[in-house]
Amino acid sequence: MKAIWVSLLTFTALCAAQSSVDLSGNWVVELTFFDNTEYRRIVLKQQGTELSGSDGNVTFTGSVRDGKVELRGKSGSGPETVVSASMTGGELVGTAKRNDDQLKFRAYREKVRPANAPRTHVFEPKEFHRVFSGAIPPVLHIFPGDTVSTWSVDAGGWDAKGVRRSLGGNPETGPFYIEGALPGDTLVVHLLKVRLNRDTAISSGDIASTALTPFYFSQARQNRPKDYNSDWRLDREKGVAMLAHPSEKLKNYTVPLAPMLGCIGVAPQGKMAYRTGFLGPYGGNMDYNRMREGVTVYLPVFEPGALLFMGDGHAAQGDGELTGNALETSMDIEFRVDLVRGERPTGPRAENEEYRMAMGIAGSLNEALQDATTNMARWLERDYKLNPSEIASVLGTAMRYDIAEVVDPAYHVVARVSKKALAPLPK
Repeated sequence: MKAIWVSLLTFTALCAAQSSVDLSGNWVVELTFFDNTEYRRIVLKQQGTELSGSDGNVTFTGSVRDGKVELRGKSGSGPETVVSASMTGGELVGTAKRNDDQLKFRAYREKVRPANAPRTHVFEPKEFHRVFSGAIPPVLHIFPGDTVSTWSVDAGGWDAKGVRRSLGGNPETGPFYIEGALPGDTLVVHLLKVRLNRDTAISSGDIASTALTPFYFSQARQNRPKDYNSDWRLDREKGVAMLAHPSEKLKNYTVPLAPMLGCIGVAPQGKMAYRTGFLGPYGGNMDYNRMREGVTVYLPVFEPGALLFMGDGHAAQGDGELTGNALETSMDIEFRVDLVRGERPTGPRAENEEYRMAMGIAGSLNEALQDATTNMARWLERDYKLNPSEIASVLGTAMRYDIAEVVDPAYHVVARVSKKALAPLPK
């Protein structure tokens, strides 16, 4: 609410004890106009009958008399906002008027971290979800700094013991509600452990049509051997994967194990719901083979609590996920969450010890590359205060691109810059 604040908080039907409640503290404000809700954090301070506060952009003053609260504030030449609310169950609920618009008003106190925080939670999933959506009730509430140890089924819904726990299509573990996360924030997810928990994986024996010329794709499908088996065996002790039933020419072919998560995402923007095969600004089915143990992922928050989903474990995957699936398997996962308040990236980002990685997700490879480059440029602009020409000199010499995904509903290109190249730059 970057606007003039002239707020009237009227407390009605309160007993004497309620009317004397100290309003000092941190509050979250919701202003809803039809199906659109604005979220703001407000800090209130009460001294006797005097009340003051700020929402980060507006400072305001007021008074408390006869059970009524009046607040006045100003920011630029924006419209007045007048609020009338009453205390209901520890919340302020009522209406707000801004210009000629009548809005629903709600304010509630921010939850305080428990005294024993940060905590480590062991979560045993009972069900798995095949959509990214803010309408799914959270399975666990956690605070920034908390760690969660859990596991996921594979893309077909099978767990580590070979038990079918869900239909296929990348069933997800979660969602996890992060206390204090609001739209406009950045959710930080540290992948502490991404470990294989079984010795088998499934895959496909066909390259997706989006990665081939139409003629070759048609020819390849016609000549595909009917008895080819593309299941894999995982040797965790030796750190390699091999076909479980290889053809004669591939009997010595092995792949280094590189466990990763194909899906990491939050509830999408605009109250939308997407199948877990989709990807977008919210993350989702990004299928980037560097989403491994030791990586930190940055996701924009679009819904209160962020609502974090993860799953779609891969034992290994080449760039682009060319066959439409990687070495699909179940996974043991441990992660820690943090929160950057009041700042949201243009799209998902990640980093490890070697690289900064900025994601570009769009309807074509060209657009995805443009989005990835812009995402990285914005990141360097924010952290190093570089001007456009300085950014051009850095990215023109240090940029690397990975084609992460070419077979899902959107293309995914990752812009990657080594931290070694950025080390000489002052922050």
